[in-house]
Amino acid sequence: MDAPELYEHRFDAAERAAKARVWAVLCADFFQRWVRPSDAVLDLGAGFCEFINHIRCASKYALDSNPQIAALAAPDVVTHCGPAHQLDWLPAPVDVVFTSNFFEHMPDKAMLLTTLREVHRVLRPDGRLLILQPNIRYAYREYWDFLDHHVALSHVSMVEALALTGFAPTEVRPRFLPFTTKSALPQWPILVRLYLRFPLAQWLLGKQMFIAAAKRVAGR
Repeated sequence: MDAPELYEHRFDAAERAAKARVWAVLCADFFQRWVRPSDAVLDLGAGFCEFINHIRCASKYALDSNPQIAALAAPDVVTHCGPAHQLDWLPAPVDVVFTSNFFEHMPDKAMLLTTLREVHRVLRPDGRLLILQPNIRYAYREYWDFLDHHVALSHVSMVEALALTGFAPTEVRPRFLPFTTKSALPQWPILVRLYLRFPLAQWLLGKQMFIAAAKRVAGR
């Protein structure tokens, strides 16, 4: 499947600009709490690089199968085009791996588990995995409207996959963000901030899960 052509069709320039504004707020007001200024961070399946371009940290890495990733990333991001289950290109272990709307694109659950094990390998002993992911339990009507969706995951099955691959969830939000940025999430930064401050709005509108998980180390 030609992913760059697909995403060019899915999001026009104005929509990509709006997504970037939303991600700037999401990073500053939510995701930054899991990322320290001294951390090395990998954005797995980085897409348009909205997360890694906006998060504040010491070292930034972005991986995607799109060969255009270098052009999409900010100048301070080290990019790599390749598969998510092969992370030998990283120069050193990382503190945080973040992934958004990526695991549903895996060809099957076996590849999901292989990728999670590779993520576990490249994380430092106190490393963290952050997952933003459509939740099939709440997005079952829309989930298959996208040609490149293959694997259906709920927050329950995602937690089970994490347990099988050496992770311990520390926070699980079954409902967090709307299904896509074309959904009900407001586009103006001040409204995004208000949405993040009201759990009831997330419970009513959220169709994506958020999970933070810690790397389990043998003997600890």
